[in-house]
Amino acid sequence: MAIEQNILAAVSVNNSQTIQLANTNPKYKDFSVSASELTIDRENPQWHYYFLCGVKGVQDQLSLSSLPGIRCLVDGTIPASSGLSSSSALVCCAGLVTMESNQKAISKILLAETCAKCERYIGTEGGGMDQSISFLAEEGTAKLIEFNPLRATDVKLPDGAVFVIANSCVEMNKAASSHFNIRVVECRIATKILAKTRGLEWSGLQKLGVLQIELGLSLDKMLDVVEKVFHPEPYSREEICKLLEITTEQLCNNILSANTQHVTHFKLYQRARHVYSEAARVLQFKAVCDSSPDGAVLQLGNLMNQSHASCRDLYECSCLELDQLVDICLQAGAVGSRLTGAGWGGCTVSMVPIERIDSFLRTVKEKYYMPDARRAALVKHSLFVTRPGGGAAIFTEE
Repeated sequence: MAIEQNILAAVSVNNSQTIQLANTNPKYKDFSVSASELTIDRENPQWHYYFLCGVKGVQDQLSLSSLPGIRCLVDGTIPASSGLSSSSALVCCAGLVTMESNQKAISKILLAETCAKCERYIGTEGGGMDQSISFLAEEGTAKLIEFNPLRATDVKLPDGAVFVIANSCVEMNKAASSHFNIRVVECRIATKILAKTRGLEWSGLQKLGVLQIELGLSLDKMLDVVEKVFHPEPYSREEICKLLEITTEQLCNNILSANTQHVTHFKLYQRARHVYSEAARVLQFKAVCDSSPDGAVLQLGNLMNQSHASCRDLYECSCLELDQLVDICLQAGAVGSRLTGAGWGGCTVSMVPIERIDSFLRTVKEKYYMPDARRAALVKHSLFVTRPGGGAAIFTEE
């Protein structure tokens, strides 16, 4: 679902063929580059390189041979590296700026797909949920996002509860570490081994979801396959090469990404089990929303709790602070709480019955934020209530 926080850009177009970027936050330095010489430094993921990802992605999509000059001032209210898609929002904003400054029109669907690929210029092998909801969100509804092809379906959440976003105040920059891409690579290797054991041509398969479609199996059946094929112990490079009948050089060149070349062991069972069980929970969540049974809020909360446990134990993308914050949120009256975003820091999202919201906010503030001086200083911008597509209210106390 969309939240109220945003990235905004004020832009003027000129004939200088230079892209000039400035940010209202002095933490982010001014940047200038020739529009004909766009280069993105993967080793140095600064804010302006994310902007250039959006520019370059739309330029490539529209086959633009040259770009006009722009002067652009960027402002934003999304906490950086918080799991609330600030980098994706900046990429999407830059994509929109590039489309408009070149007087072109792209559908929201194509713009979302284009911007989803853009972050790969900076080395993040992400999916497309962030970009899709940025462009496809509508007021009053959550969205089920599906891919291949990209589509968004309205999901009406039950009455009687709101979502509360709470920032753990642990920052995680996906492009500055290899955690995120290691998970992508582990899922890629798991896909290839599963495909090979089922007699498929595996070399072109990259994603567990695509493999499921190729096999025509349900998510439950895919979980059964995972149980039969993989052992829980981590797989060495040698074992993977033996199973796929490839050399170490082929593994490094064709399967591992640039910032995962150092990895020696891969948890294939855990990652595949998380992906298929999480996908099943998404569909269960939507089914509960569609049927709206008695106790729907509790059922949805339980699915959120299962999701966090899987993120923590199988995908291992949580951290101590996130786990602590989830526990506090549940103790404070949430029916469900989980990390949101890539993980390893950032925010939790909790489902809270409306009648508990005041005591919930008070308890979370007292137990998580106030005992720590740094968190206490950030609390005004770290805890807020949101409704699907209906904006957000920052929690502040007089």
